[in-house]
Amino acid sequence: MILLTVGTQFPFDRLVRAVDDLAGQGVINEQVFAQIGTTSYRPRNFTSVPSLEKETLDKYFKEAAMIISHAGMGTISTAMQYDKALLVMPRLKKYGEVVNDHQVAIARRFEKLGYLLAAYQVEELPEKIRLLRTFVPRKRRAQPELVAERITKFLKELTTEDKKG
Repeated sequence: MILLTVGTQFPFDRLVRAVDDLAGQGVINEQVFAQIGTTSYRPRNFTSVPSLEKETLDKYFKEAAMIISHAGMGTISTAMQYDKALLVMPRLKKYGEVVNDHQVAIARRFEKLGYLLAAYQVEELPEKIRLLRTFVPRKRRAQPELVAERITKFLKELTTEDKKG
């Protein structure tokens, strides 16, 4: 099963329509279940709901073989937590899907690190979905020492600036 999730803050009809079309054309032959946010668009080729409670969404994450999503950090973190193959398509400002293109930067960074696949245009989705079927994401490793080191460095810089000011 493929879980398609776009978050609940804004609709992401461009991605939902594209996945619906690909399912209708047989490019996606797996069962799809989708969380699509508040929108007037209703997919014809798979079951969808506007939103899910967190524990229900987590259940779908666990059951899904693959995830297709916007490039939101919550979805990326959850997919990494469950070691799921994830394909993201960033929301874009030019389509009024977000106020800036921060999701492009997020997608590029996590793709470069091997945690996910990314499609930046609808036309890339068929090939990326084909790759998603065999994609094995890089395992996430917690690095608490590195986090502590960065926080310490930041706090020292603040202290130094306060003494100068």
